[in-house]
Amino acid sequence: MTIAPVHLITYLTRIQFGAGARRLLSDELGLAGVTRPMIVTDRGVVAAGLVGQVEAAGLGPVPVFDGCPENPTEEAARAGLGFFREHGCDGIVGLGGGSPIDLAKAVSLLATHPGPLERYAAINGGTPRITDAKPPVIAVPTTAGTGSEVGRAALVTLGDGRKLGVISPHMIPRAALCDPELTLGLPPRLTAATGMDAVTHCIETFLSPRYNPPADAIALDGLSRAVRCIVEATRNGASLDARTEMMMAALEGGMCFQKGLGAVHGLSHPLGGLHALRLHHGTLNAVLLPAVLRFNDPAIASRLPALRRAMNLGEGADVAEAIVGLNRDLGLPDRLSAMGLRVEHLAGIGEAALRDHSTATNPRPIDAADYDRLLAESL
Repeated sequence: MTIAPVHLITYLTRIQFGAGARRLLSDELGLAGVTRPMIVTDRGVVAAGLVGQVEAAGLGPVPVFDGCPENPTEEAARAGLGFFREHGCDGIVGLGGGSPIDLAKAVSLLATHPGPLERYAAINGGTPRITDAKPPVIAVPTTAGTGSEVGRAALVTLGDGRKLGVISPHMIPRAALCDPELTLGLPPRLTAATGMDAVTHCIETFLSPRYNPPADAIALDGLSRAVRCIVEATRNGASLDARTEMMMAALEGGMCFQKGLGAVHGLSHPLGGLHALRLHHGTLNAVLLPAVLRFNDPAIASRLPALRRAMNLGEGADVAEAIVGLNRDLGLPDRLSAMGLRVEHLAGIGEAALRDHSTATNPRPIDAADYDRLLAESL
């Protein structure tokens, strides 16, 4: 397969997609009117040399805030805001996986909107409080999974441990530069886990009861690409073809989840906010997805044939078991306990999941007791 160098796509935002897209960062900052950008990232991205790659592609040396934790926090957002003001910046480049990109969105919001971030959480009715009067964010993903580069949400953990979604069309980055070359050095385990995040986005979006045929079509295309290429990308990380397909699958997952997600994310959000553990979001989704598919089975019968076709499964195949097999092939854990979770960690998670913004679009009505049963089944 041969991919032409870079394609301009406009869907929700400007997307420069293809090998070498990072070289257009200076141009995109100029289009956004940014003259003093800062980079928001994490120490792993810096250590991998990716900041240097972006700067060498024409951006030049810029202030770099590398204090993004594994799951972005309000504390980190305030620290990033102080860095933004200290250096007199007028725009932000979110460089990394979903966490740095979400943190970049949060810093941009706080630059012009009074805190705390809880004020803007969707479940608190905060969406109308968010305006477009905020510094531009340009997203440069270095993983293929979250879709945050085109997402309207920033998931941020507050000081009390709640992980809330700050959601608005104004939170979508001004542009996304999706360069699969930046993912070539991603370790196998992280490739698999972030890839399963994209798979989950596509499946949950397609099963959402909201009416949005364009999102459905994008979800199925993204799912097909991911299932076809995720094992190859994990086992042969130097394959630019596989990396490109996974980056497109992740991008499409982000494009389509405007339709809403479901109970997998309802659970993974509060689990990801646990202070006692550092739980990877994509891995949580991979482990939780089979149990949620089984729970939703009575409500999704009419949608399963299309899922099976996208996943290249036979007629009547068990989609949940196919996900179990895919996780096994990728070397991902099959239980939450394998991630370090214990029964004592789960107190209150079902209630928190019920309040999560993703719960509203689960295809089958769900309550806290149902969530507790799903946790027990997945533990």
